[in-house]
Amino acid sequence: MTFALTSPVTGGAQTGLTSPTHSYTVDLAPDNNGKQYAVTALGGTQTGATLHSVASPFTVTMVRPRVFRSLGKPNPTTGLIRDVPRNTYKLLTRKGVLPLAGQPYTTMLIATVIDVPAGADTADPVNIRTGLSAHFGALIQQSAGIGDTVVSGIL
Repeated sequence: MTFALTSPVTGGAQTGLTSPTHSYTVDLAPDNNGKQYAVTALGGTQTGATLHSVASPFTVTMVRPRVFRSLGKPNPTTGLIRDVPRNTYKLLTRKGVLPLAGQPYTTMLIATVIDVPAGADTADPVNIRTGLSAHFGALIQQSAGIGDTVVSGIL
């Protein structure tokens, strides 16, 4: 299955939020190589949180490489590939936040970049999936801790 959010999505645990959920609607991505969803409803207790609007965006966008790069041929003498190109994928969340009461919203960006060496998609898909599983599992497990660190600055 490809990237497709099924609404609603249960949010990760965060200090001060109770059972957060986010309902999405399909939106147009800013790039033809992406899929984007806008948050149109919130569930659980998220007092003061805002939905997507022009002034305060709340979107999730998945972007794939504009041009896929493939693995070159090995050196005929050494058998080594000199330069392994990469295919970069990005998951971006944009959320309008207030920098100061009474000020206009400013967009906070949250990005996960997945930089896959060309050829690994066919030669080693299990290790790509294992790495992604560990990465997203760590984000889910530490969602509240990451939120606390970003708000307090204490690691």
